[in-house]
Amino acid sequence: MIGDNIRALRRERGMSQEQLAVGLHVVRQTISKWEKGLSVPDADMLVQLAALLQVPVSQLLGSPAPTAPSAPTAELSEQLAQLNQQLAQQVRAYRTLRQIENKRHLILCLTFLALLLAMALRRCPVAAAVAVGLCMLAALAVLYRNLALLTSPTDGNCRLGAIRVTTLFHVVLLLLCTAVAVLLGTGVLKLTQNSEKWLAAAILSVVILFSGAVSPKLPFNRHTGLRLPWTVRDRDTWDLAHRLLGIISPAAVVLYIAGLVAVPCFEVVTLAVMCLWLGVPSLLSLVYYTRKMRGRL
Repeated sequence: MIGDNIRALRRERGMSQEQLAVGLHVVRQTISKWEKGLSVPDADMLVQLAALLQVPVSQLLGSPAPTAPSAPTAELSEQLAQLNQQLAQQVRAYRTLRQIENKRHLILCLTFLALLLAMALRRCPVAAAVAVGLCMLAALAVLYRNLALLTSPTDGNCRLGAIRVTTLFHVVLLLLCTAVAVLLGTGVLKLTQNSEKWLAAAILSVVILFSGAVSPKLPFNRHTGLRLPWTVRDRDTWDLAHRLLGIISPAAVVLYIAGLVAVPCFEVVTLAVMCLWLGVPSLLSLVYYTRKMRGRL
């Protein structure tokens, strides 16, 4: 880029940014912006800069074709316009990345705050449930307001709607879980051990069914869905894994309920069903990806 060329040539001539700025009758900050790639000189200034650094304009532009210092201003302006366009794209990409990082950090901070509040208020379950619920709702609100920024779906708004629905589902589920926790903590709602088991199973079953229904509609990206090393590298593998997840979800729920009726150990049945639900699409998509990369498909 022209900024790197200016910096390298200035240093070859043993000049500081201040000295170069004086020779061009500009402020030092202008030279700094050029070298950092935040702006580019105009055509007239580029000719003066080339003369001061004793190099052809083409060397500053990094062009293989020689460009004389007296080259037509229109030609230089066209090349500089292209550089400005590239620079604008880089600046937009950089700002987008900064915004994404800021939103991710905010969501992460809210999550850690929820964890700290849960630990600090462990002697008061009701207060802990409310505090954690509020933090997670705030995190989900940040996520919902910045879905397009954080996910960047390749299919546009048509599939962004699936992510919005998923986020709203998480909000509703979180509100219900928080409400149940508060009711249990205050003694308004009393459940036996067996009732708690079936309530947890019902919540998990709803999550599985909803995930199965929405997963085939999720956009191909690195931030949502079944994020595995092979699914995020290939769109066909991504689509296959999520179609399989949609197909197996109803069967997983039926198997889950049957297992809870037949097997008394809630934890074992739950772990087995979760491994089956996520494991089958993961393994089959891995086989597909491996065969595709080897050229067998």
